[in-house]
Amino acid sequence: MHEHDMCDHDCGIHKDIIDKVSKVMPDEAVLYDAAELLKVFGDSTRIRIIFVLCQSEMCVCDIADLLQMTQSAISHQLRVLKQARLVNTRREGKTIYYSLCDAHVQKIFYAAMEHVLE
Repeated sequence: MHEHDMCDHDCGIHKDIIDKVSKVMPDEAVLYDAAELLKVFGDSTRIRIIFVLCQSEMCVCDIADLLQMTQSAISHQLRVLKQARLVNTRREGKTIYYSLCDAHVQKIFYAAMEHVLE
C-alpha cells in the first residue's frame, strides 16, 4: 500500500459512513455469486458471443461462421453461458437457437462497452 492510500493516523473511524454502508451491504454469498457472474464475462470469446446475441438469436453454426471459430469451441462457450444463466435455447426442428436470457445481460455488456469506449 502506498502512503497516499492510507488515512492519517489521527483521522479516526467515520462511524456514520460505516453504519450507512453496513445497512445496505449484501450478504457474502450474494457478492460471491456476483463475482462468479462477472468471471463469465471475463473471456473474450464469450464476450464476442454475447455481442452477437445482443444483435440476434443465432444457432451454433451461424455464430461459429460469423466469429470464424469451430462449432466445438462455440458450443463449449455457449454451455458456460447457459450454466451461468446468461443464454436461453429454443429448438426449431433439429436446429437449436441461442438468445440472451434477459435485458440484464445486454445492460451489463453495453455498460462494459460504454466504460471501455470512454
